[in-house]
Amino acid sequence: MMQYGITLLNTGTGSDARILAELAQEAEEAGWDGVFLWDCIYIEETLGSDGRVACDPWIALAAIAMRTERVRLGPMVTPLSRRRPWKVARETVTLDHLSRGRLVLAVGLGFIDDGGYSKVGEELDRKARAQMLDEALAILDGLWSGQPFSFKGEHYHVEEMTFLPTPVQRPRIPVWVVGVWPYMKSMRRVLAWDGVIPATHGDDGSFFGKMTPADLQAMQTFLAEQRARTTPFDIVVEGETPGDDPEQARSIVRPLAEAGVTWWLEAVYGTPETQGGVEGMRARIRQGPPRPIS
Repeated sequence: MMQYGITLLNTGTGSDARILAELAQEAEEAGWDGVFLWDCIYIEETLGSDGRVACDPWIALAAIAMRTERVRLGPMVTPLSRRRPWKVARETVTLDHLSRGRLVLAVGLGFIDDGGYSKVGEELDRKARAQMLDEALAILDGLWSGQPFSFKGEHYHVEEMTFLPTPVQRPRIPVWVVGVWPYMKSMRRVLAWDGVIPATHGDDGSFFGKMTPADLQAMQTFLAEQRARTTPFDIVVEGETPGDDPEQARSIVRPLAEAGVTWWLEAVYGTPETQGGVEGMRARIRQGPPRPIS
């Protein structure tokens, strides 16, 4: 069964953590299943001057955890190559406890147009960031175990330590990984974890080209055949549906559900010019998710 979440920006109109927490509470009351925030620092290049006005997404997620009881929550997505994995391990476990086991950790290589990469000397090489992502995930998994753990990789070294407490969720906090279809190296990374945020290269070479239902079905079939783990696995797609036209909205998500998508994330972070800022986001949230009629 498909679940429905919303994705909010932590910049511009979404730069106030109190407002984000209010919107999350309204989303829970309106029947949404999850609330997710962009994990970005400084994206002036894509959002104009509003990109300079931002709040920290992790602190905002803590505020959301305190204002909600049911919805899943998490970053969308965290670029682990610019984070210390042991610090992320402590933050995620704390947030998992604060939310009573509702955190989902979505990870990827990172959006290098974010000034939090390009303006501060972070690693920009794709291959290096991929290596750092894999090593960081291995460290997170080891530290979350609550058992003595050490690690020696090309980018990170951890002398033996035991992190406590362990997460509320078992066997671990769910990890969703950006996976570029049909690249097998990217898909092999996805297979080791708990969900995929599908991406593809567009016809113009751009990243995050549109995945068709046929693409999603082919990817889902591949993952089902190749994945050895028997734990739940999510396929996560983000987009927009018209809240004032429920049948049109359902027509958008229905083929995705039939292709195996388990989460639809509604992008309600529009700029003031396109969706009315905070009030535009609130209006779409209150219209509710595009669930099929039962």
